[in-house]
Amino acid sequence: PDGSPTAKGFGPRENTKPVGTVGTILAQKPPRENAGGKRWSKENAMKEEPYVAVNLEEARGLLKVGEELLREYVRLLLEENARARLVGPTDPDVIWRSHVLDCAATLPLLRGAPTLLDLGSGGGLPGMVWAACLPQSSVVLCDSIRKKTLALERMAQALGLANVRVVPARSEELALRERGSFAGVGTRAVAALGVVAEYAAPLVARGGFALAMKGPAWREEAAEVGSRWHLLGFRPPE
Repeated sequence: PDGSPTAKGFGPRENTKPVGTVGTILAQKPPRENAGGKRWSKENAMKEEPYVAVNLEEARGLLKVGEELLREYVRLLLEENARARLVGPTDPDVIWRSHVLDCAATLPLLRGAPTLLDLGSGGGLPGMVWAACLPQSSVVLCDSIRKKTLALERMAQALGLANVRVVPARSEELALRERGSFAGVGTRAVAALGVVAEYAAPLVARGGFALAMKGPAWREEAAEVGSRWHLLGFRPPE
C-alpha cells in the first residue's frame, strides 16, 4: 500500500574492517531527496557490491558533529560498565573503533528522521551515537533491563543530551503505548533478523523504516524471512 516502507538490504561496508557489525538491513522510507540534493535511488545508494549503501564520507562528517560528546560517552560507558555489563571491551580505543565508529556508519541512512528508537539499547549503542551526531532527531533508548536503563539515564544526563529519552520496557510493552510512533527503529546485536522485524514492525510509523545492524550471517537471516516481509507491513528487499 502507498506509504508502506520498502525493505532494503545492505552488506559489508567498503573501506572498513569487519570488527563488529558488517551488514545492515534497512526498511527504507520511500524515495526522498538526500543531503547531496540527488534523488534517492538504488544507483545512488549502492556501491560496487550488491546491498552496500553507506556513504562513509558523509558518515565521517556527521560523526564530527558529536565526536567530543562521544569521546566523553566512551569514558562514562567504561565507568558504568563496572556496575552493569554494558559492553565487552574495556579498552577505550577498541570501543571507539569497534562500536562507536561501527554505529556511526549508519548515520547517513538516518539523517532527517525526526524520531528514532534504539530497541534493546544495552549500553547505548547505537542510540547514543545517533543522539550525539543527529541533534535534531529525538532518540528513545529502550531496554528491558532496569540496571541498564538507569546507566543510560545517568550517561545521557551527564552528556547533556536533551534529545534522549530512556524507556525501561520490553518492545511489546512499548508498542502498546507508542504504536507507530517512530520514523526509524534500529537494533544492533539483538536477535535474528526475522525476530527483529517482528519487534520493530508495530513501532515503525507509516512510511518509516526499520534498521537492523547484523553480523556476517545477515544474508542467511534475510533468506529465512523469505517472502514474509509483507506480513509485517514491509516490502521485501530488492
